[in-house]
Amino acid sequence: MIYVKNILFIISLVLVVNTSNSQNHINSIKPNIVWIVCEDISPTLSMYGDFTAKTPNLDKLAGESIVYDNAFAPVGVCAPTRSSIITGMYPISIGTMNMRTGKDIQSWGVRKYENKIQITDIEGDTIRQYSAVVPSNVKCFTEYLRADGYYCTNNQKTDYQFAAPITAWDENNSKAHWRNTPKGMPFFSVFNFGSTHESKIWLQKKPLTVNPETVPVPPYFQDTEIARNDIARHYSNVEIMDAEVGQLIQQLKEDGLYENTIIFFYSDHGGPLPRQKRAILDSGLKVPFMVKNIGSSDIGRTDRLISFTDLAPTVLSLAGIQPPNYMDGSAFLGKYIAKPRDYVFGSSDRFDESSDRIRSVRNKQYLYLKNYFPKKTKYKDISYRKNIPMMNELLDLKEQNKLNEIQLDWFNTKTTEELYDCEKDPYNLINLAENPDYHKVLIDLRNVNDEHFKNFPDLGMIPEAQLINRMWPNFEQPQTDIVTLLQEEETIYLSTTTEGASIAYILSDNPNLELDYNSHWKLYSTPIKAEKNMYIYTIAERIGFKESDIVMHQIK
Repeated sequence: MIYVKNILFIISLVLVVNTSNSQNHINSIKPNIVWIVCEDISPTLSMYGDFTAKTPNLDKLAGESIVYDNAFAPVGVCAPTRSSIITGMYPISIGTMNMRTGKDIQSWGVRKYENKIQITDIEGDTIRQYSAVVPSNVKCFTEYLRADGYYCTNNQKTDYQFAAPITAWDENNSKAHWRNTPKGMPFFSVFNFGSTHESKIWLQKKPLTVNPETVPVPPYFQDTEIARNDIARHYSNVEIMDAEVGQLIQQLKEDGLYENTIIFFYSDHGGPLPRQKRAILDSGLKVPFMVKNIGSSDIGRTDRLISFTDLAPTVLSLAGIQPPNYMDGSAFLGKYIAKPRDYVFGSSDRFDESSDRIRSVRNKQYLYLKNYFPKKTKYKDISYRKNIPMMNELLDLKEQNKLNEIQLDWFNTKTTEELYDCEKDPYNLINLAENPDYHKVLIDLRNVNDEHFKNFPDLGMIPEAQLINRMWPNFEQPQTDIVTLLQEEETIYLSTTTEGASIAYILSDNPNLELDYNSHWKLYSTPIKAEKNMYIYTIAERIGFKESDIVMHQIK
């Protein structure tokens, strides 16, 4: 709940962001951008050579887009990956790598954190729910867009490992849409479709549209009726998602915006099935990814390596905004495009009740893994995934000694290092780490991995209970300090003493407004023109902190 105090405070402010002079000028040079985000899909679509699901809408979009053949999530599960997308940072750099920290999954989040959840960290210490406190300089990248005149909407999954700060979005709910954008403003709109999520394998009750007899069965599964049915359910869900994408694209066309809007389509990580979701293999990290740019020249496909840390700087670059230097990623399109990367990096830590620590590096051909706990099995015994019928069947077949060597390997303990040739072995089945013919590749990627993690802080090396206590001293959530106001003649300056906090405000002639997270708060980025006898409501929030109380100030 947000509380209101009628208090007048005075303090000075250091300005941090400049905005453009006029909304009409902004819209004349700023592109509209739409993200279409699905969940839990590997590149098992027709533009990647898998024609099992019929996806006419995605096929048409792909024909007008750049299709990326080497796009990767940093973690094989949603929340850590989504924290990376919204910040441009590796989850291990900002302490968001453990799945999951709380229940802040949709919109502005639940913002309530249970103290006893019966989950332990890698050291066996009990942890509590929390909202991750990221470094003070890290922002949701949409704040830079808002400061530059964009109207930003999210519909409606957030799942950032922290409650979405009130400064991140103009709209952040199930009704959020570009159609609410004020006239003259460019927009950045995100739509999240959950129809292909792991849970829809068992929750979706619609009839199958894909015949189980026609689906491909990866070699790490036994070819059984149960497995085929679950795989067919996933492909059927893909067809449902494709129809949803088609409806959204039709709305853009109805509004006359399709030709002049940049459209991203991607999945938040790899596939939903066992040995896919949560895996630090290609089945868990490699995703479908395409971008329809404005103009017909940017069409085709590319093997450029893309990390999800690159999404935030790329959107800023397309908007003509220089990405901040602190971001781990770099732009692959737009004004500030960077040179292509040679590697992408991944991590695997706690997933629900199962803890581990694995780091990975991938180039266009090879995948290298470093296992910090090789005595742990590759399989993670997670209760949530046991809702999938084929997962339980796999466990039963294992107990009955009916799995072949490839299928049984998932249940074995790990070696310290793993190496896979992803061109020859797309399922990552054959570990080449001890093959002398690949010794040079192993050494090279080992050195790349070691060097990378020397240059980036790896907060996953800190046991989670200790990390929580760093973020929340004495395991209590810190609160952002209230906003103070300084009025100098006709100019108002706002500030808060909490380092790294952002400020939002509402101007009104009503001294008795009832406000909540969906009250269309404006981001404070430059001084505000004072309007006499008006009231300004202010709130501040640092990521991971409880938001400040609302303070109402009367303008003199």
